[in-house]
Amino acid sequence: MNTKIEETICDVCGKGGARTIHVTKSYGKAESLLIIENVPVVSCPHCGESYLTARTLREIERIKRNRTDIAVERPVPVAVFA
Repeated sequence: MNTKIEETICDVCGKGGARTIHVTKSYGKAESLLIIENVPVVSCPHCGESYLTARTLREIERIKRNRTDIAVERPVPVAVFA
């Protein structure tokens, strides 16, 4: 698998070397649960901050608004941490 690593300047500390990683995020719970895969998150090794860009946040909001047209239902096992 060919993994592309994007490096940029951190918006928090201003140092170079911040990387964009892709994660899975969940929004809501129970019947309103929406899981979005491959969400780009900027992570800085210098200050330790991780954040979503404005562009990413706009896209997440678009996906949430159009979830019935975009999302594919899949069964998901759920466990409780006791």
